[in-house]
Amino acid sequence: MSSIGTGYDLSCTSYSPDGRIFQVEYAGKAVENSGTVVGLVCTDGVVMAVEKLVLSKLLVKGTNRRIFTVADHAGIAVAGVAADGRALANQAAGEASDYKSTYGSSIPGQYLADRLGGYMHAFTTYGSVRPFGNALLISVMDETKGPQLWVADPSGTANSYRGFAVGKGKQHAKVMLEKLVAQNLTCEAAVLELAKIIHTVHDETSKPFELEMSWVGTPSGGKHVRVPADILGPADDAAREAVAEDSSDEDDEGEEAD
Repeated sequence: MSSIGTGYDLSCTSYSPDGRIFQVEYAGKAVENSGTVVGLVCTDGVVMAVEKLVLSKLLVKGTNRRIFTVADHAGIAVAGVAADGRALANQAAGEASDYKSTYGSSIPGQYLADRLGGYMHAFTTYGSVRPFGNALLISVMDETKGPQLWVADPSGTANSYRGFAVGKGKQHAKVMLEKLVAQNLTCEAAVLELAKIIHTVHDETSKPFELEMSWVGTPSGGKHVRVPADILGPADDAAREAVAEDSSDEDDEGEEAD
């Protein structure tokens, strides 16, 4: 059967003969073509990092954010279509606020992920709408279960992970994350390691990028906040230097082999 969506990609309510929903797959491509987003559960919290591609030299630093705080104890990082991500961040903030006002406590990580996943899934079941072109990493300091990282994809599927990556460099990033998971890092140690991952997977032939990072856990008093500039700045510089040194060493080894 044909692998292209001719005739079956006009609506997300139509299945192809081999059981595929092409508009959801196209939304996944929007995620794969965006900057890399990584998250890691640490011993004392969760750290997320985003490779925010700078689309114009005129862009003011710090605008067009990809990481959002949706509750005191929770935040999301988005990969894919930026405008869709902002809409989902607003939806997440509304869910967290409604739960707080109804039950008088912070929204649990699984509940928030399930609600967002269900919202995203609803946009794959009606012909008058299109799927969100995003994957979400949701970091939560759960009152009962501690630090959690949830991931929701464009289909609306939500799962919990110890570490995860989406975007252009996800394959290489996942390999590096698997090694970090076994090290049981603290949040402060993870900042440098995730910065290294983002610099390593960045495609030098593409546009320059701005490193965004946030954490939630003990270092932040249980609140989701951006990693302070006095920590992020040195980590960003150290990661850039480490990746440059590794690249230089590889070049030297290649010359010796020749």
